[in-house]
Amino acid sequence: MKAAKRIMWITAFVSLVGTAAVLPMMPDRVPMHYNAAWEIDRWGSRYENLLLPVMTVGMALFFAALASYYERKSKENAEDKESVQAASNAKVMWIVGAAVTVFFTAMQGMILYAAYRGAASDGSAQAENISRATFVLTGALYIVLGNYMPKTRKNSTVGMRVSWSMYNDATWRKCNRFGGIVMMLTGVATMVTALLADVLLTVFLMLGYLMAATAIMLVYARRVYRAEIRSGENP
Repeated sequence: MKAAKRIMWITAFVSLVGTAAVLPMMPDRVPMHYNAAWEIDRWGSRYENLLLPVMTVGMALFFAALASYYERKSKENAEDKESVQAASNAKVMWIVGAAVTVFFTAMQGMILYAAYRGAASDGSAQAENISRATFVLTGALYIVLGNYMPKTRKNSTVGMRVSWSMYNDATWRKCNRFGGIVMMLTGVATMVTALLADVLLTVFLMLGYLMAATAIMLVYARRVYRAEIRSGENP
């Protein structure tokens, strides 16, 4: 957990400080957006590139606040079960926070590279390659998040949080274990698609994967909930 804390804060501030250090060396106007043909369709100030690092630090603060909340809850709660659950959720918050900040810091590095190359030339090839790399990173993030879903305990902040899954501890455990597998498979599918398919096709397929994953998890959650209700009615 301490390692996750360090990684989260280091990557968040590397993104912000590194961007601030690089910006003075960049042209005043840099590419900010590409169209479907990978042609620059919007230019902007180099300082617009500070937006994502600021958001990354904000997300780090958000996850730190959540983790601290669960840590306090773990220490203050007299019941052993709830204390263990809160401690587990605190650990997951730090790890997920670290994964998210690493993801956005890596994205920021690629964005800066694309902006620099795009200002010097058309930058279309770099933009396409960076988009592909971003989708690969997105798939990797899904895998990390899916891996830690089963490690959460019932809460209203992280995990698969619908009324069916939150019915009791058993429904939460089953739904998040299944949901974690679905998320990891979605991540693998996203990474493979990003490596093999056209970038624009990858966008549509990735959205399709997410929609399918959400539908599958909801159907499963309802089935688990109804099975739990029936088992309670017929002990």
